[in-house]
Amino acid sequence: MAKRRRSGGWIAAAVILAIGGYLVADAYDVIPGYLTLEPLPGPPAAFPIPPGAVAAGPTSPVPAGASNITPTSDIDVAQLLEKLTSDRPNMGKSVGAVITDAVTGEVVAQRRPERLMTPASTQKNLVAYAAATQLDLDATLSTVVVQPNSSAIVLVGGGDMMLAADQSDPTAINGRAGLGDLADEVSSRLLLRGDTQVELAYDTSLFDSNTHGVWKQSPAEGYAAPVVPIAVDVGRKSEGEYAPRYNDPAGEAAKIFAQRLEERGIEVTAVRGGAQAADGVTEIGRVESAPLRDIIHHFMVHSDNSITEVVGRLVAIERGFPASFDGATKAVLAALVEAGIDVGDARLVDCSGLAEGSRVSPRMLVEVVTRIATPGDGQFHDIAAGMPVSGWTGTLAARMNGESAIGNVRAKTGSLPKVVALAGTVRTGTGRPLNFAIITDNSPNTWSSRKVIDEFVSELTK
Repeated sequence: MAKRRRSGGWIAAAVILAIGGYLVADAYDVIPGYLTLEPLPGPPAAFPIPPGAVAAGPTSPVPAGASNITPTSDIDVAQLLEKLTSDRPNMGKSVGAVITDAVTGEVVAQRRPERLMTPASTQKNLVAYAAATQLDLDATLSTVVVQPNSSAIVLVGGGDMMLAADQSDPTAINGRAGLGDLADEVSSRLLLRGDTQVELAYDTSLFDSNTHGVWKQSPAEGYAAPVVPIAVDVGRKSEGEYAPRYNDPAGEAAKIFAQRLEERGIEVTAVRGGAQAADGVTEIGRVESAPLRDIIHHFMVHSDNSITEVVGRLVAIERGFPASFDGATKAVLAALVEAGIDVGDARLVDCSGLAEGSRVSPRMLVEVVTRIATPGDGQFHDIAAGMPVSGWTGTLAARMNGESAIGNVRAKTGSLPKVVALAGTVRTGTGRPLNFAIITDNSPNTWSSRKVIDEFVSELTK
């Protein structure tokens, strides 16, 4: 027992010595710790006061070769334009053109700038610009189904002519909303209520009943479908941009929807048109199109006549005009005037430029192109981006694809019998941006005229 007490004493003494040694080492800052023999530090220095603003010194000289003016071009644009307009064998006698500096607005060259001419599809620029100033570009077009009673439903068109026949595709513009998804929602609501047998009516009253009247081209030719507020794949009978179209695309869409419902256990006893859904009727299904900005982009890239007419009718509705060919064109021109565009005596027969009889000056086209292409708050970005790019996209994919021109021209094309037009922007070889509009509306040979115009614009890129 005594031996155990002596061992405990030695251990305690060793611990005390170790603690004492550590404290001494800490005090002399040999090891880290809280103790120190150093004197207390003095008060902290005052926070430095920043110096006040001083006058700037002399600026450095501009580096050799630098310039603070708009890039110019060594190309004589006026001389090139004179060569184009005097090429009677290929261009004919009725040629108008305006080329302006995109930065300063200066007219670089022009020929008959105020002459009223047939713009063909270049007038889609006017519709796109008007729509961007009048409509909510983030808005979508709704396709809705309502149920007035237990044995009837109504498919209500909201302007979407690019419905998918079955499932929606969230990555697509044409096909963003699908009748299959709409049938999923509608059938589940009907089955839940025990309504397994219904008559299907469809409502196209959003747009005027004159769906094709100003066009000489028939739907079978594939240039355009009758303009209705509901259709699948813009009324095409088969795949292909210029595939034949149905005479009644709304009725065909209703038949497809009836088929989708049948596949989901709903018996459709009849399909009929001419309906007009009453206000306050119970909604049992809805799908939404792509945003309007994407729809405008689509008709600019693909020069889609039917979709351009749809957007024109939406502008008409927004401004209180009838949703018709005449109402849409009047609404577009009114929107341009409201935006400060000098439309002069311009006349539009349709919105797409497919009909005969529209007249627009090259100066007016360039003024709208300038508004679209000028950087700003991004309001017109989707329109400018929708203009086909030389050698890359849309109706310019196979045009102006030479080494200097490819990717440097962004323009809307226009083609009709005896008419070739091009309106957009071009970047010259020195980086100078130019806006332009060129029209020949009495062409002796449209292929030759197109070649001459493409060569002219391509020359500007060198």
